[in-house]
Amino acid sequence: MTDFYFLRHGITEWNQQKRIQGRTDISLSAEGRTLLMQRQLPTQLQSMQWYSSPLRRALQTAECFSLQPQLSEALIEMNWGEWEGQQLPVLRSDQQYAEEFARQENQGLYLQPPGGERPLDVQTRVSRWAESIHQLSDEAVGCICHKGVIRAIYAAASDWNMLGKPPHKLDFTALQVFSFDDNGWHIKQLNLPLK
Repeated sequence: MTDFYFLRHGITEWNQQKRIQGRTDISLSAEGRTLLMQRQLPTQLQSMQWYSSPLRRALQTAECFSLQPQLSEALIEMNWGEWEGQQLPVLRSDQQYAEEFARQENQGLYLQPPGGERPLDVQTRVSRWAESIHQLSDEAVGCICHKGVIRAIYAAASDWNMLGKPPHKLDFTALQVFSFDDNGWHIKQLNLPLK
């Protein structure tokens, strides 16, 4: 069994504007950097092997914690296709999007934005990557990634189909810890705070 410590990147201007980022390569905002610089990883996690999404906001988060992660394409955010840059209220109400968005929202794990990928696809790619890590070692690793990635793995670990409210409330400023073994993902500890 291998433990994976998932940390979401810091705040960006698009986060503050409540825009869907997906694969769009947005940098941390000044506020995002300031907030990260006020926090610290638990001491026992600082020396573990860290991996990062290749997007700037994840790499800049690693810099704020003085980490030198190995890049992993598997940890990149879900591709939101044509909906990247949009705000959820617009997608829910604008005549151009509303009907298709409502239909997709009712798909849960199978939601697929036009030109994008499904949360199920995110689960599959991250699980394949985790399997390759697990085969090499059972030492814990850290992952700097995105809300969509963490939600997809949480859904796998909690058997949540992404319809309705999740069984637990996740704090995306904290670490989410999952274990991976031959039977897939398991929750180890949710909302592990940073110092």
